[in-house]
Amino acid sequence: MKTISYKEIETARNPHGVEAKRIHENEYVQVVHILLKHGESLKKHTTPVDVFFYVLEGEGIVEIGDEKQTVSKDMLIDSPKNVPHCMYNESSDDFRILVIKTPNPTANQNRQAIQDMMKSKT
Repeated sequence: MKTISYKEIETARNPHGVEAKRIHENEYVQVVHILLKHGESLKKHTTPVDVFFYVLEGEGIVEIGDEKQTVSKDMLIDSPKNVPHCMYNESSDDFRILVIKTPNPTANQNRQAIQDMMKSKT
């Protein structure tokens, strides 16, 4: 049996500048633990694969396409591929989320998604 604690994994560099830790990945899935402190957010971006978010702790706002909703612990949020999305924490508590991408995007898909996100910010 393999067990993993997100607390023992190093934070991955990411264009959002938030704590993001890849806790599992294989060719079929990627699971990332994200912690958003008060005032932190993910930049609006798209992913080339389907994603769903599972809220582990706290309350935050998730925006997918034209929809925006406050979400809280134990909620699952579906985010289809190629639809712009972001999330942010306006509360005073931590907002912890699991991000599950399926299938796991390729390195080229990730690079392209980051390039697209950076272009849209200029």
